[in-house]
Amino acid sequence: MNRPTSGSSRTALLALGFHDLDGAHAGLAVLGDAAEPLRAFLGRTADPDLALQGLVRLLEVVDDRAELLRALAEDEGTAMRLLRVLGASTALADHLVRHPDHWRELRDPSLGSTRAAAFAMRESLLGAVGADPDDATPTSPLSDAEAVDALRVEYRRILLRLAARDLAHDARVDDVAAELSDLAAGTLEAALAVARARVGEAAASARLAVIAMGKCGGHELNYVSDVDVVFVHAPAEGASENGALRAATQLAAQLIQVCSVHTGEGTIWPVDAGLRPEGKQGPLVRTLASHQGYYERWAKTWEFQALLKARPVAGDRELGAEYLAMVNPMIWSAAAREGFVEDVQAMRRRVVDHIPADVAERQLKLGSGGLRDVEFAVQLLQLVHGRTDESIHAPTTLSALHQLIEGGYVGREDGRTMHDAYFFLRTLEHRIQLFELRRTHVMPADEASLRRLGRSLGHAKDPVAGLERQWRHHRREVRRLHEKLFYRPLLGAVARISDDPVSLSHEQAERRLAALGYGDPKAALRHLQAMTGGVSRTAAIQRALLPVMLEWFADAPDPDAGLWGFRRISEALGRTPWYLRLLRDEGEVAQRLARVLATSRYATDLLEREPNGVKLLAEDLTPRSAGAVLAEMTSSAGRQSAPDDAVRAIRAVRRRELLRIATGELLGSNDVVGVGAGLSHLTDATLEATLEVAGRAVRARLGLDVAPTRLAIIGMGRYGGFELSYGSDADVMFVHDPLPGVEARTAAAYAQQTVNELRRMLHMPATDPPLEVDADLRPEGKQGPLVRSLDAYASYYARWSAVWEFQALLRADAVVGDPGLRERFTALIDPLRFPAGGIDEAQVREVRRIKARVDAERLPRGADPHTHLKLGRGGLADIEWTVQLLQMRHAGAVPGLRTPRTLEALQAALEAGLIEADDAEALRQAWCRVSAMRNAVTLVRGKQFDSLPRDPRERAGVASVIGYAPGQSDEMVNDYLRVTRRARAVVDRIFWE
Repeated sequence: MNRPTSGSSRTALLALGFHDLDGAHAGLAVLGDAAEPLRAFLGRTADPDLALQGLVRLLEVVDDRAELLRALAEDEGTAMRLLRVLGASTALADHLVRHPDHWRELRDPSLGSTRAAAFAMRESLLGAVGADPDDATPTSPLSDAEAVDALRVEYRRILLRLAARDLAHDARVDDVAAELSDLAAGTLEAALAVARARVGEAAASARLAVIAMGKCGGHELNYVSDVDVVFVHAPAEGASENGALRAATQLAAQLIQVCSVHTGEGTIWPVDAGLRPEGKQGPLVRTLASHQGYYERWAKTWEFQALLKARPVAGDRELGAEYLAMVNPMIWSAAAREGFVEDVQAMRRRVVDHIPADVAERQLKLGSGGLRDVEFAVQLLQLVHGRTDESIHAPTTLSALHQLIEGGYVGREDGRTMHDAYFFLRTLEHRIQLFELRRTHVMPADEASLRRLGRSLGHAKDPVAGLERQWRHHRREVRRLHEKLFYRPLLGAVARISDDPVSLSHEQAERRLAALGYGDPKAALRHLQAMTGGVSRTAAIQRALLPVMLEWFADAPDPDAGLWGFRRISEALGRTPWYLRLLRDEGEVAQRLARVLATSRYATDLLEREPNGVKLLAEDLTPRSAGAVLAEMTSSAGRQSAPDDAVRAIRAVRRRELLRIATGELLGSNDVVGVGAGLSHLTDATLEATLEVAGRAVRARLGLDVAPTRLAIIGMGRYGGFELSYGSDADVMFVHDPLPGVEARTAAAYAQQTVNELRRMLHMPATDPPLEVDADLRPEGKQGPLVRSLDAYASYYARWSAVWEFQALLRADAVVGDPGLRERFTALIDPLRFPAGGIDEAQVREVRRIKARVDAERLPRGADPHTHLKLGRGGLADIEWTVQLLQMRHAGAVPGLRTPRTLEALQAALEAGLIEADDAEALRQAWCRVSAMRNAVTLVRGKQFDSLPRDPRERAGVASVIGYAPGQSDEMVNDYLRVTRRARAVVDRIFWE
């Protein structure tokens, strides 16, 4: 045997990797003459200090110390296997101290993994519990405690041999995982033998098959992992169904307990039956027919994805084979099931959402660029293409990836890179778990652990930095390839890409697009062909952009709309130098654009009217102040000579700001209160700037140098309340006040012409949405004059106004025009809408009568009163009328109630003790929820609509806009009904009493 060179100086020990130099000297002294040949072998372990400490501990308890030291000194293989285990796993070192004779297991170097090894492990494990491996239903004859402990000892003995082969013989991680899975299968068989002994004679009445799922089923188990199983049972010949069910349930429960319970010999691993039909709420065991009925009627997509790895591992093998034959056809038709895409997206997001924030960046399994990304990508490609291609049905990730490469679904270079990344990540996961035999998927952060892991993976020089560099490289590659594997091959189906070895047929590409959520795959391929065909620079950049854009579209509610909108905007801007460069170089802009196009018809329409608005996506999306917007509108209008052109310039600014507010809400920058304020400020600025242009035009037409009367615009309704939504009209009243010496008729004529001109200009055809100015809330409604003087308003309110008009004035806010006139108008109406003593009981009854009539007559025919956002139960009208009744009754005495804004008035009522805190919160939550949903409906559908949409894709879009994950539309509706039901109860108590 070649002996390593000697050296015991501190420098030499440091070079070997020791850190506790005093401990190292003491430990080497214990080894005596064996220290010299073992020193260098210790230096090749993951942690030399740990390995030496473990060896010293073992020497203290071993029955023949001289034999052990002689074996280590004379046999390099034994030395390397034992020391590598001791330097990498404190848990296995503890096992050796408890069972010191097990070191002899490591003298045999023939630890290769073969299929025969699986049967040998099964025999060994059954033998450990005293069961006959040749018996069709082996049963343990040992005492229960003896059998349970013996199973644990034998499991660790085999695990020790496997870990030594893994660490000292550079075993492939897929071979190690396969052998761990076979070890688990044998352990389940032995545990079932112990369970039969516990159940007794009744066990014979049931046939029970144990189906491994997850990593165990896929032959890719970790060192420490839950073992996922499903149980299938059938009555034994001559047994009753009820008796068989009881016996099978007992057997399954006892098997789980045998594996999971802690004893003096520790535990093995938890057996998890949570993947069974109905999960933990469902029966522990089912018959084959019951399984089939569930999967045919109720199973979700993720359950078929889980069945990809199903494998009978213990119990009745014939029954297990029948189960597999039953589920196999269902697995490969899952991609054609309704809701496949939503289920897949929701499942992936649930996984990501459950990662604790403090470990997300160090998660090997669930984090971005982690193991689950590879497994998820491979499984989804299998489900999409496996229906017509049986050659890609392998349950093991690396085998399936190889099949996908051979089948032309994944490029060879990309597949090799993905293989290497997965191989590394699984090896790293194994090394982390092996240390304490603890179930974890989190990369440690302390230097000692990182150094041990780095050395175990071959980074002898600067192991911490080397490990971090290698890990981050593979994570980055997995993230990059995750989108490329799915989406880049789609381009090969419609465009020649010289460097892409994968070229899907049109049929394969359509199938993949459909599985990814595109409702019209043929149209999607046409769009891709139009954007990527040819040899132009534009087409080349699109080929680089589209794979990731397609993924972002697919993650949004309407991928087809996203792709079609992207094509239209690209055709409008494709030759513009900044457009594609902005998307290519600013990833956040491209992602924002994808989200907007695939979610909102309203915002897409604005972008199509003004494609340069794409630049806005690189900016702050917070609504701008009315003053800033007004200054820009005034400046833009001032550069135009014709009045109509001036207003088009004003409306262009409005269009851009509408896009800013809408995209801000879509991307989560603006909440519903901020949106209402932003839209109201924008309307203020638009009316102010347009009023000035309209006044100049009328004066020019009439030959006037100065306006003969002052004008003001009074915001009403949701506009006056600072609560506009995207589809809201601007409800207003117009008031004027003649200058001294001007005839009333002259002033009225000028005011009338100016107001008409303003309304015409804001409604004339242009590339932006018109601003509908609605004056129907004025005195006498449509029958009354469009504009009145301040004196005329005073006269009317003094003589003719009804309680409903005073109620309408609660939302009045003098927002535009002459400041002095606005103040005088507010002073005129305040005593009317906020009477000092409040309204009397007769007026309260009148308010309630009008509300009852609105409820009975205004709800559209066929509308669901539970989901109509404005007039439904607990909807906006209910909440706002309730708050307004409190204002009319108490605002004379409570100054805080003198506001046109609903939430401010509600807060003032709470502070004044007019409403209980729980009731106020119920109304506030409902108002915010309903208002947000109303905005979302308009954003998604492109036009105002006051009911929840029935179309599933539109409803999914609404859920997405207000923050729900894909697949949570039903949860959104349930939350809405719960919130509005609570609000309605408050309305019943306070408004209707």
